[in-house]
Amino acid sequence: MAAEAVPLAKTGGLGDAVSGLASALRNRGVDVTVLMPAYPQAVASARGLRQMGEIPAPPGCKTPSRLLCGRFPDSDVTVALVHNESLFDRAGGPYVDASGHDFADNALRFSALSHAAAHIAAGGTALEVPHVVHAHDWHAGLTPLLMRERAVKVPSVQTIHNLAFQGVFPMEQADELGVPATARGADGVEFWGQVSYLKAGILFADYVTTVSHSYAREILTPRFGHGLDGLLVSRRDRLRAIPNGIDAQAWNPASDASLPKTYSATKRWGKAVCKRSLQTAFGLAIDARAPLLVHGSRLTSQKMAEVALEALAVLLSENAQLQVAVLGCGEAAIEQGMRALAARYPGRVGVHIGYEEDLAHLLHAGGDMLLHGSRFEPFGLTPVYAMRYGTVPIASRVGGMIDTVRDMGLNGTPVSGATGFLFDGETVSDMAGAIRRAVAVYEQEAVWQVLSCNGMRGEFSWDASGSEYVQMYASLTTGAVSRAFAQTGEAVSQAAAAMHPSAVATAAIAVEPSAVAAALAVEVTAGVTAGVTAAVTAPRERTRKPRRTPATAGNEVFSNMKLA
Repeated sequence: MAAEAVPLAKTGGLGDAVSGLASALRNRGVDVTVLMPAYPQAVASARGLRQMGEIPAPPGCKTPSRLLCGRFPDSDVTVALVHNESLFDRAGGPYVDASGHDFADNALRFSALSHAAAHIAAGGTALEVPHVVHAHDWHAGLTPLLMRERAVKVPSVQTIHNLAFQGVFPMEQADELGVPATARGADGVEFWGQVSYLKAGILFADYVTTVSHSYAREILTPRFGHGLDGLLVSRRDRLRAIPNGIDAQAWNPASDASLPKTYSATKRWGKAVCKRSLQTAFGLAIDARAPLLVHGSRLTSQKMAEVALEALAVLLSENAQLQVAVLGCGEAAIEQGMRALAARYPGRVGVHIGYEEDLAHLLHAGGDMLLHGSRFEPFGLTPVYAMRYGTVPIASRVGGMIDTVRDMGLNGTPVSGATGFLFDGETVSDMAGAIRRAVAVYEQEAVWQVLSCNGMRGEFSWDASGSEYVQMYASLTTGAVSRAFAQTGEAVSQAAAAMHPSAVATAAIAVEPSAVAAALAVEVTAGVTAGVTAAVTAPRERTRKPRRTPATAGNEVFSNMKLA
């Protein structure tokens, strides 16, 4: 279950991850249903919607919700939409109104989603009870707690996509939100006197996952833990790193219909055509040899966009050939600064404030190098998209980018498998130094081609990660269901490991469950069902081992405490 899934709703990488994982699981024979709010655009886009009954009015809301079920418009993945006009039928995006301000009732809206998921998992609707409920990010974080409160015997998984966003709301709203009184203390959802949805998910889910190995290690530290590092340390035996993937069909330069010319790692001349088109689209001088640096992320402090603004000004003054194309939106001051930079360097800097999917594809195809600074980065989809299209990333050495971008090294010859440039620090000097290093290597055409081709040949699909999730589901279930999950994961694990070995390696923070290995040799039964979601068609075997919960898990820092 999640607040967004492509193409029904998207504000960032969460929507891509949810739909990508759902498709990967579906391809493995897992019966997946994505539970999400019935935003107007989701209702308009889903195929074959039919009503599946009502869900009682959630706390704080006077009207019951309707459950609508159908299919994604571009796949056979099932979607279940929680339809409540007072909560979700409104103009704007999933979280903000038409003017860009957060909806004042977001706490109520997403608590209602979690109450709906718990109701489905408890068998309260016409949907079959799922074998696993998988909650994504803070919007779904109350679900494991609400399931526990209702004594629902279905295991749950909480995935952290970005720990900086925790869904923190006033404790005074706890009654209205339906937060159990017994869970409002420091050993529950309380976080600096407020309610934290994500803390609830981390504390009460059977497994907690996050989206890259390096980020999983980082969030155990005060620097990256955003106040929850102590709780995460206490649950480290239930914390696993399973990397995100990308839609390898949608992001494929060899078949991308949005490009003026397709290309591949072995037939590359189409990339030059894309560069010329990008220069035209952004009002840049047509120059095949000019180093074209692109920036395609949010213009926010997290993405170090204010640092990028200053660093680019320095580099443009130093290098008369350098060109820059910026696509994105964010903080008003940074947007204005980027526009001013374009006005100062006409023909060399082009800025498009906003986001357009086709233009994003052209940006990755036409650029020579991508600048992606970040103060923290759970996974980092943008550098992966860039490498897929042969555009060399210049990225901060944080989070998932440590795992996906292999630095070229400093001796002038690329290290084996090098795909880009990583830099430490958050200053203008740090970032400018990395850009200078990349521009210098760009002048060495043969070396640059090695970096570009290495990136294009990388394997970043959902294949291996989908298998890891299936194996985790197997460890959470019992009997025929567990055996079916386990055999499904084993059937593809060897091929996946060969393509994407980093995704299959167990992170140092996790304890590998022995139940998976024990189940692999046993015969499989049909009809495996998992909730990336909540509502699915499933067999009725749902017994499992008792939930393990800590006696205390507040905000203080724990030292290697294991759960009972």
